[in-house]
Amino acid sequence: MSPASSHALKHPPVTAPSEPAGAPSDFPELGVAIDRARRRGRGAQSNASGRYEAEARVAFDDGWQSLDELPPFKTTVAIDTSRKVITRNDSPDIGFDRSINPYRGCEHGCVYCFARPTHAYLGLSPGLDFESKLFAKPDAPLLLEKELAAPGYEPRMIAIGTNTDPYQPIERERKIMRGILEVLERTSHPVGIVTKSALVLRDIDILQRMAKRNLAKVAISVTSLDPKLARTMEPRASTPPKRLEALKQLSEAGIPTTVMVAPVIPALNDSEIERILDAAAHAGVKEAAYVLLRLPLEVRDLFREWLMANYPDRYRHVFTLIRDMRGGRDYDAKWGERMKGTGPMAWTIGRRFEIACDRLGLNKRRSKLTTDHFARPKRNGDQLSLF
Repeated sequence: MSPASSHALKHPPVTAPSEPAGAPSDFPELGVAIDRARRRGRGAQSNASGRYEAEARVAFDDGWQSLDELPPFKTTVAIDTSRKVITRNDSPDIGFDRSINPYRGCEHGCVYCFARPTHAYLGLSPGLDFESKLFAKPDAPLLLEKELAAPGYEPRMIAIGTNTDPYQPIERERKIMRGILEVLERTSHPVGIVTKSALVLRDIDILQRMAKRNLAKVAISVTSLDPKLARTMEPRASTPPKRLEALKQLSEAGIPTTVMVAPVIPALNDSEIERILDAAAHAGVKEAAYVLLRLPLEVRDLFREWLMANYPDRYRHVFTLIRDMRGGRDYDAKWGERMKGTGPMAWTIGRRFEIACDRLGLNKRRSKLTTDHFARPKRNGDQLSLF
């Protein structure tokens, strides 16, 4: 950005007020809002500097219309040169201890994405940078095979798509996810996939073969059946009908499928819980889950900006309900509560979900993957067996 259109600050811009406000004018000037034409097709409204940066760049109009000369945000892809591809975790409230993310950043642009703050570790903004400055891991299949070949490796289900979507648009050309699946099929290693893209159907051949041996399952997130709301929240993700069709085709292929009603946002999409579950059940889905909206770190302010820009009449009500479910705060990261929340409203959402699942026959049985077939790949230099 040219000196005529920006100046440096010693500290990042001030955040939005802690109390829900009633009008856009109640926000302090963030100085990072991006013109609509430049961010067309994106989810975030702004591009504030990452929290680890010593200085922040703030655009301002100096009277020479220099802001009008700035180009639209275009997707760029850099190479991630990580030496390992399996990420470990010991969180007690999630059902896996290892995962793979073929990409960093996600072009789907979901404004509520809890992975956005990870871009700050790269010196980039969790805002528009997260959905336009992407990082791909082309060596992921080779790295995975190497890690699976390690003598001390003990197989357990690998989750893919828990942070950024493995089937985001750039996967169509990069095919990193397909390469990962080929390694997992070759080694008979179980995998659980979470996505909101119909592109998963491209790999239905591999997934079907793995599912026959209890090695694969797929969860697809359906946030809303309202096309306008879905496009506003998730501008570059597959449309709701395409996601439901993907669930149908996966189910018909014998692949265990789960519909994720996630995230549930009070006063915005919570009224659709029963309709989403009903549509998924008619598509052949047998399992379902939900997650309450999470607003960690920078996600809170990005969601505030988005809500004020698109649904200003609901802003106060939405945040009042969020705080009712988060112990009076915008977010509570406590294990065991961060996914479901607490309080009467959270309880009501949970009971509605359970009643709808019972009515539709969902979650009667849970698919369980096996590690019994795992075949450790040979490492370079390993001597072949004579028998």
